Amino acid sequence: MKNDKMNHGFTLIEIMLVILIIGILAAMAIPRLVGRSQEAKITATKADIESNISTALDLYELDNGAYPTTEQGLASLVEKSAGATNWNGPYLKKIPKDPWGKTYLYKCPGEQNTLGFDLSSLGPDGSDGTQDDIVNWHKGE
Repeated sequence: MKNDKMNHGFTLIEIMLVILIIGILAAMAIPRLVGRSQEAKITATKADIESNISTALDLYELDNGAYPTTEQGLASLVEKSAGATNWNGPYLKKIPKDPWGKTYLYKCPGEQNTLGFDLSSLGPDGSDGTQDDIVNWHKGE
């Protein structure tokens, strides 16, 4: 008797067709995703500036009666500085860096926010004063 088993493997043409389809789908999807990581970094930086770090600075100010000076900097949110009279921190777990690995720029009293503080990131290009800087004040006013 002859055994009539059929071979159920894939042919070379079928495998190449699947690879071609995957390549076409990737070629359509990848251009849509390019730039999204940069947008995500910008959004995360805005959240840090407008929420996370600002809230920690507000808590520091509430406890100590004033924001940390420029010299004390954001390090005052992690470790008690000499000028802190009623420090109840740490207000942050560590000194934050923006998504591009640079330190946030902090100035108090601020040049833009004269009654508070200026907090900013140099943005994707890492250059001060360019259009992509992310700041806690309104530009162009």
